[in-house]
Amino acid sequence: MSVATHTAQKPVPVPDPQSAPFFEGALEDKLMLLRCRACSVYHSPTAYLGVPLRPRCTECFSGELEWSASSGRATLYSFAIMHQVYDDAFAADVPYNIAVVETAEGARLTSQVVDCADLEIGMDLEVVFERLGDEVAIPKFRPRR
Repeated sequence: MSVATHTAQKPVPVPDPQSAPFFEGALEDKLMLLRCRACSVYHSPTAYLGVPLRPRCTECFSGELEWSASSGRATLYSFAIMHQVYDDAFAADVPYNIAVVETAEGARLTSQVVDCADLEIGMDLEVVFERLGDEVAIPKFRPRR
């Protein structure tokens, strides 16, 4: 009897026309955020994972949002360390962090802090990009150098 083994693969985002500017920017090492043309407030692209892009500014309710490159600077707003395997694709990474960062522009993003063993709320961070193939890169953050 032979036993087949299956190695779970990490999910890779699939850009769509609405999110394409975010992913195109990431491939060029630029963190793209939505910015309101009416009041200049920056927003994360989504309210939370798995939902469409924000259609309106949360400050002034204008529908005039545009993609704009951010500075790439952020601070650590919150984090959790994952010690359990919730998805087999991430088993080799346990323990790992899930972080909420606040960009210098004021937008909060869920990401991960890399190249750092000791996380501290408020620590200064800078964006780095992990390439997941020729078409997709995702933003992560490391301590600012």
